[in-house]
Amino acid sequence: MIVPAWINPSFQLIEDGRTYDWASLSALAEQLQPELPLGSRVAVTARSVATLIAALIAAQRIGVELVLLRGASPRPAGAAVQIGPGGKLVRLGPGVSTADSGFAVLIPTSGTTGEPKLVRQDFTRLIGRIRGNHSAESRWLLTYEPTAFGGIQVVVAAVTAGATLVSSPRADSGHLARLAVEHRITHLSATPCVWRTLLAELKTAELPLQVATLGGDITDQPLLDQLAARFPRARVRQIYASSEAGVVFTVADGKAGFPAEWLDSGVDDVVLRVRQGALQVRSPRAMLSYAGGENRPFTVDGWLVTGDLVERVGDRMLFTGRVETLVTVDGVKVSPAKVETALLAVPGVSDILVASSDAGGGLVATVVAEAGIDTESLGKALQAHAEATLAPAERPQEVVFVDHIELALSGKKVRTTSFQYAGASPLRARG
Repeated sequence: MIVPAWINPSFQLIEDGRTYDWASLSALAEQLQPELPLGSRVAVTARSVATLIAALIAAQRIGVELVLLRGASPRPAGAAVQIGPGGKLVRLGPGVSTADSGFAVLIPTSGTTGEPKLVRQDFTRLIGRIRGNHSAESRWLLTYEPTAFGGIQVVVAAVTAGATLVSSPRADSGHLARLAVEHRITHLSATPCVWRTLLAELKTAELPLQVATLGGDITDQPLLDQLAARFPRARVRQIYASSEAGVVFTVADGKAGFPAEWLDSGVDDVVLRVRQGALQVRSPRAMLSYAGGENRPFTVDGWLVTGDLVERVGDRMLFTGRVETLVTVDGVKVSPAKVETALLAVPGVSDILVASSDAGGGLVATVVAEAGIDTESLGKALQAHAEATLAPAERPQEVVFVDHIELALSGKKVRTTSFQYAGASPLRARG
């Protein structure tokens, strides 16, 4: 089988202790290819990177749409075949005809704040910002689901570079930290929430990290500072991307947000603007459509509406949350994510989730304290910081300490419309 242009034959995958090279991945793709129905839609499960790579190769070769399933996703509408672990095929029945659309990748949105949608992406656009200029000696660790937007970016980046990718599907942060040390990982990409748990698990363990990448959610300055201090030889990068927009830009100056001047100059072939407090982009890597036929999130003049709220502070544009997560407190629209970012600056806070109270009347901050921190003192510090830095409607009326905050399979916080306990044995501190 001819090697696809996006694959470096030197690539190796270590998945749950098993090693795959190009020959074994190529053989898996060759087994799949004749089994896939021409002109139909095919789905692939999330759990195996080896199966994902083989499915991408086979689907590209015969020109069919490939749906990347996430977690316990139901059968996608129109899929004729589902590829499971090890390349096992399950026939689902007649699928929709995709003979006119050819090869495309359908990626589910994270669904953190609502029902996931399937985004149809051109594969060339999808990987358009990936550069295979890393050393073949690089060792990557996959923390995302392989079929998530962040996951496929990491997978293809490692494949293109001819690097080694280490994967253990559904591993918890403790296991991921052990893999990072065992395999002497040099490149690690994760959401800010996952990075916080990894840092706690790694403690002082030696790690030859060269590149630390954050994406998928708002990155706060304390976390950037912590990564820079913990891995002084590593380049710390933030990637702003989404299933709909593709990779928009990368920030590598160690500061939260992005330079405000990019609103005038643009960046990486992308033009940016802000309307009603939310970021809009024109990007050559944007989506083709939603597979379910939903209206595309574009304005009449062609700008993609990201739904990400931004605020100018000095010469920076800082992300403050999502339009759909705004809540009303005392008649004022408040972004819980903005409150979280402010309170993460308080020493002793490991992570935090803010939501509106079930009883109404204000916000509740669910807080994970760092090990050994006195929660009563931390609760007082949080309330004092809120009074000093936040508007009255943004100040949590209650602080609840828990042992963890629930994360979705995307690595993002599970956000609800009102407060729910995210862990056991909560300790309360009222404002």
